[in-house]
Amino acid sequence: MHMVVPSLFMFLFARNTSASVHTEIIQYRQGDVTLEGYLAYDDTIKGGRPGVLVVHEWWGINDYIKRRTEQLAQLGYIAFAADIYGKGIRAKTREEARALAGKFRSGKDRTLLRARVNAGLEILKTKTQVDPKRIAAIGYCFGGTTALELARSGADVAGVVCIHGGLETPNPDDARNIKAKVLVLAGAADPTVRPDHVVAFGEEMDKAGVDWYLVSYGNAVHGFTNPENGADNAQGVAYNEKADKRSWQAMRDFFEEIFR
Repeated sequence: MHMVVPSLFMFLFARNTSASVHTEIIQYRQGDVTLEGYLAYDDTIKGGRPGVLVVHEWWGINDYIKRRTEQLAQLGYIAFAADIYGKGIRAKTREEARALAGKFRSGKDRTLLRARVNAGLEILKTKTQVDPKRIAAIGYCFGGTTALELARSGADVAGVVCIHGGLETPNPDDARNIKAKVLVLAGAADPTVRPDHVVAFGEEMDKAGVDWYLVSYGNAVHGFTNPENGADNAQGVAYNEKADKRSWQAMRDFFEEIFR
């Protein structure tokens, strides 16, 4: 069992992204590792509200993930981007990103990955503005896989959203631990999410009795929500404006359902 001790390791550095969105960099720990997450919320809203945990792509927390976290704050949520890698550990090249992500995707039960994402969830829960019964987790690419592992770990969240993330897991029987509703938003042409992965995932979810659904976007490959990926589908990773907008709306509709 991991322990999170936020009171001793939170150092807050605030900046304003708009007139009302407040952001902070928060240091916290999982085991003996210092992590550095990113919190955003609208400080004009009073009282409890839903919280959303955000998990980064294989690059680590970067400007893209910070923007997504801020966008969620603008919708009225308390959003916290969890750090899976550790303070200051951010990939600069695809080779570095692949190595970092591989460290957490390997292993028969993905214990370390689950511990890191659950540590982020515990930080989000410490925010007094967060309604503990209305928490969701979303993730992009590597983060989408991580959000699913959070659900498979048995985390007490209302829903998880996997956005162009890998669906496979070394232990599909862990789906029996899932308490959340599950939404998968995938590119129909994503070479990293093969048709057999989709079939196996559906069987995994159905066997465990999970409330889940999957939306597949035509002509979209991997990484379709990130404009920095360019527009060349032949690379296997590319931005798709239609899929980006549609998936964001699908996520919002999902939140409306689970946060009632």
